[in-house]
Amino acid sequence: MRVYVVWFDMLSGDSRDLVDRRVLNDPRVTNFYDPDKLVGSWFAEHSDQGGGIVWDAYFLYGRDASWSSEPGPLLSSGGSVISSTSDLATAFRSVV
Repeated sequence: MRVYVVWFDMLSGDSRDLVDRRVLNDPRVTNFYDPDKLVGSWFAEHSDQGGGIVWDAYFLYGRDASWSSEPGPLLSSGGSVISSTSDLATAFRSVV
């Protein structure tokens, strides 16, 4: 399993210096910082998460997922992450 976390400033008071990367303290987690919100913009254009910029969301892909022109196959997605915790946990259990 790999977890990619992409951080960027979205709310007043957000900043790269305030990101607590210990929130997801696990060796399988890789943190990235995206000051231009390119990842959030890409997912807004290529998902059903709404327009603008996708943030505070998760996208779960299975063991055989790959990314050529876009990632897939998508198993589950949702947001906000905190309010979707049980959906994410259920979907995750189907993968492991």
